[in-house]
Amino acid sequence: MSHPKNNTLLRQWTGPLTSELVRTPGGFGLGQVPAGRTPNATTGLVCGFCSTGCGLTVHLRDGEAVNLTPDPDYPVNFGMACPKGWEALAPLEALDRATTPLLRNHASGLLEPVSWPQALAEFTTRFQGIQSRYGPESVAFLSTGQICTEEMAFLGALFKFGMGGLHCDSNTRQCMATAHVAYKESFGFDAPPYTYEDFEQSDVLVFVGSNPCIAHPILWQRVLRNPHRPAIIVLDPRRTETAVAATLHLPLAPKSDLTLLYGLARALLRLGAVDRAFIDAHTHGFADFAEFVEAFPPERVCAEARLDPELWERCVSTIARGQRVSFWWTMGVNQGHESTRTAQAIINLALMTGNIGRPGTGANSITGQCNAMGSRLYANATSLFAGRDFANADHRAEVARILGIPGERIPTTQSWAYDQILDGVESGAIRGLWVIGTNPAHSWIRQDRLQELAHRLEFLVVQDLYATTETARRADLLLPAAGWGEKDGTFINSERRFGLVKKIRRAPGSALSDFAIFQLISNAWGCAELFSSWRDPETVFQILKRLSAGRPCDISGIRDYRHLDDVGGIQWPYSMMSQDGNTSEASKPARPTPSGVRLFSDGIFYTPDGRARFIFAPPRPVAEPVDADYPFVLLTGRGTSAQWHTGTRTGKSAVLTALHPAECYVELNPADARRLRISMGERVTVRSRRGAVSANALLTPTVMPGQVFLPMHYDGINRLTHASFDPHSRQPNYKHCAVAVDPG
Repeated sequence: MSHPKNNTLLRQWTGPLTSELVRTPGGFGLGQVPAGRTPNATTGLVCGFCSTGCGLTVHLRDGEAVNLTPDPDYPVNFGMACPKGWEALAPLEALDRATTPLLRNHASGLLEPVSWPQALAEFTTRFQGIQSRYGPESVAFLSTGQICTEEMAFLGALFKFGMGGLHCDSNTRQCMATAHVAYKESFGFDAPPYTYEDFEQSDVLVFVGSNPCIAHPILWQRVLRNPHRPAIIVLDPRRTETAVAATLHLPLAPKSDLTLLYGLARALLRLGAVDRAFIDAHTHGFADFAEFVEAFPPERVCAEARLDPELWERCVSTIARGQRVSFWWTMGVNQGHESTRTAQAIINLALMTGNIGRPGTGANSITGQCNAMGSRLYANATSLFAGRDFANADHRAEVARILGIPGERIPTTQSWAYDQILDGVESGAIRGLWVIGTNPAHSWIRQDRLQELAHRLEFLVVQDLYATTETARRADLLLPAAGWGEKDGTFINSERRFGLVKKIRRAPGSALSDFAIFQLISNAWGCAELFSSWRDPETVFQILKRLSAGRPCDISGIRDYRHLDDVGGIQWPYSMMSQDGNTSEASKPARPTPSGVRLFSDGIFYTPDGRARFIFAPPRPVAEPVDADYPFVLLTGRGTSAQWHTGTRTGKSAVLTALHPAECYVELNPADARRLRISMGERVTVRSRRGAVSANALLTPTVMPGQVFLPMHYDGINRLTHASFDPHSRQPNYKHCAVAVDPG
């Protein structure tokens, strides 16, 4: 049942349009807040789309946000913005915003408006009932990389320490789990080593499965600011926009990248383009790795990757000559069946050539969502706060002490990953599911499976900005949430920079920030005493500082939100000790400056002995090779810089909608089109063993014969994809499956 104190407070609420959770003498309740933060003409905050973390200036009139422009002084974007950033306010004005809780009437089958007290009572009664019948681990949540760090931390603590749950994950599993695991195994901690300045200081940049022209356009602008006339090498099956702009494109066969990277290591070793001093002083396992890569001579690489030997030699010699070589990867690596070892093959190249810890170097994973880094470090989902381990008794005791909670409240085992949670729904082990700020009924691999599994749940709660997403339409209870620009908190971008998010407008109707919803649930559940100090986002930020202290991601030197605002964000590590001029071993190599923090300049890593590891394994075959019935390899990825994920927000902007084709299209090589007698613009069917989608044929040499490309944003694409997973990161393989293309 709902907590009595919570009911009393909520009964006092009459439902004003300008509602938000506020502190009262008796606890938390809903009350009136001012129309705007201040009457100031402008205020700055970071963008809420991708992980670049651009600074935006919001223009206010009478306290209301009326427009925005990119911040010319923010050290990430220097006055630049992609189309999504320019249109960041538009999705908040959408007519389909969720403005009140909705509960499904199972007699009519419709979602109907209810009050917050009713919604909270239903949430508590249903989930507690499921736990009492099937055990505390019978409920789970799936969250997002797009809410504030403080909200992520509160959700994870509430679910695991307050509600007694165990199994939870976020959609960061779909984009960044591979990088997380690869860095942790190789470096000892999930620590992307670079700063954006490295884009401008390299003399060779290697992009593996990465298309920053479209996926991270402001980072591509940072590349164009490079004054050294760098060589740019792109390893990608498709001739992407970045490949067109590169000095060298290697159109390797899909999922041959691991073979190619091992062959590259062998070739560099044969040329003597390795840093023996660095290897001997700062790494483990190189001798075994050098012996292993002998099995990847140029003949094997060019045959398996289907590469012209001349292109291969140019690639090898360019990297061998480089003095400041940086290696960059994104989803083309992360979303694969052997993604962790592929990411580590990139890391191995940086280690063996000494291209790490120096300006313009690094093995650099570019993050996907605006706060996937926050999810990796602070969501308290599959790892304990600040990169700790639930199975480590010392880690549990440390967190219990910092938070002032009983140690027995902290689980001793790790959560299931995303796909395992869904397996649990299928088996009946998971009976209740809470989905926060994500749309898995569209985005999850093998889309139809999740849609079918919704019927196996006894209770599905969706917490979102919109009532119209594919997932929200299947909910038993919808909780209306505030979005970016309607709440306070922080995001952590790709270069580990904490940036500030601000409330510059009111959420519509009785929608609340995710933070406020978690507060109400803690009261309704009866566990609010555990979170009595979690009063507001900035208070929780101070708690996160204590949780980070002494950890590699130490942020104890950041004073408060104003400090972040004043200096344009701060990269971790930024410890309290480093601000006194005494950098601690745990927070190395923090500097008392808010920008340009590059990791491993001292060659000391976060492993027990301070040495990085060479990790490798033989390539494995793809899960679903092509055959006579399904002769094409399906590639997926971003369509344009105006689209984002499932289009939940970008689809609300008329400007962004006008910048990409309204109907789904498939890129098809002209040679294949001639053989199939398909004309430009013709409607075709792309089908796999799991489903089919209709698309307009776009005949283009950007894809090689035998391959097709579909933008991931359109509905139905993930009816086709094959549900195979990297065994180490549990990340789905979105980038390879077998399909057929039929005319008409």
